[in-house]
Amino acid sequence: RGCGMLRAGGWAALRVGPRGRELGSGGRRRCCSSGPDGLKQTPLHAFHRQQGGRMVNFAGWSMPVQYALSHLESHLHTRRHCSLFDVSHMLQTKVFGRDRVKFMESLVVGDIAELKPDQGTLSLFTNEEGGILDDLIVTSTSEQHLYVVTNAGCRDKDWALMQGRAEELRAAGGDVHLEVSENALLALQGPSAVQVLQTGVSDDLAKVPFMSSAVMDVFGVPGCRVTRCGYTGEDGVEISVPVGRAVELVELLLRDPQVQLAGLAARDSLRLEAGLCLYGNDIDETTTPVEAALVWTLGKRRRVTMDFPGAMVIVPQIKGKVKRKRVGLISTGPPIRPHMPILSPEGRPVGEVTSGCPSPCLKKNVAMGYVESEQSRLGTVLAVEVRKKSCPALVTRMPFVPTHYHTLK
Repeated sequence: RGCGMLRAGGWAALRVGPRGRELGSGGRRRCCSSGPDGLKQTPLHAFHRQQGGRMVNFAGWSMPVQYALSHLESHLHTRRHCSLFDVSHMLQTKVFGRDRVKFMESLVVGDIAELKPDQGTLSLFTNEEGGILDDLIVTSTSEQHLYVVTNAGCRDKDWALMQGRAEELRAAGGDVHLEVSENALLALQGPSAVQVLQTGVSDDLAKVPFMSSAVMDVFGVPGCRVTRCGYTGEDGVEISVPVGRAVELVELLLRDPQVQLAGLAARDSLRLEAGLCLYGNDIDETTTPVEAALVWTLGKRRRVTMDFPGAMVIVPQIKGKVKRKRVGLISTGPPIRPHMPILSPEGRPVGEVTSGCPSPCLKKNVAMGYVESEQSRLGTVLAVEVRKKSCPALVTRMPFVPTHYHTLK
């Protein structure tokens, strides 16, 4: 997911989306703290400052871009051990009512009805033109509601979309009700993340596979929803924690020397190495799931029923042709940044970079972007124009760095 992350290419290139607005189930503005600069603050804001977090404006929120560790050190620590990220600026919504699945399937491309209790899926909000409005995770909880997490930069439009559709369904006699969760949200990511967390929970986390969740006590903090997911490519969890206990839980997790705080800069380079899209850079309302190489998010049943927004555009593209496709690129030399032109070997423009940065793990430049379909095959030699110079680049399989998601054997 985009997850309200940093725009690829360094913290100074922050992509600031629409200012978020938090609303309760009745459409009221949700209470949240704001600083003197007008930026909204997560429940961990004061803690970030105490820990030396370098705070920046991201999507109307004051968020840490890094701490004492450098971006490179923080990135590599996550790959080798584990890091803790504050993602409380993301929108957490609960969907109640007997028509909750019908409601969600009227907005997204995924098969929500097939989800087992406490199983989740990455999905996409789409419009009637086939464009992607946002990416999100939908979990069908055993508590008889859907738990939906959407991006910080899309809060206003996502809430308006969901609230508007809910009102339509209720007007037609449907039963659906939305509630914004007040919880904080923490992401513990890295190869030792689950080992660290297991010391503080009684549930056997080995039985919780990727994209599944469970409600449990975490280090004595009750009522936490722990979801085996994240946006780094590593094993890890996202923990939805009651807001009044968030700082306490963070302090307990940080007692383990394997855990370090990490900010937006590391979060962005980690997701790019994992080949994951950032909403607003790599996917948006002008890109379809097929162009974005996200066909796997389309439920098989939904492809047949074609009852999701934009299906008449998207489904024919699966077996047909699209003019452009998202690809991965690797290069050496100067770093590749967003909006740089992608060229054919002859120097003809064939596309544009959407995300790019030096890979701390590979010691090469990694990037993704859109190119003409004819130029999208793996192994195709292209070039990227960097400061008016042509730098060779190779179309490469993603993820650039192997992922380590936990699946049940």
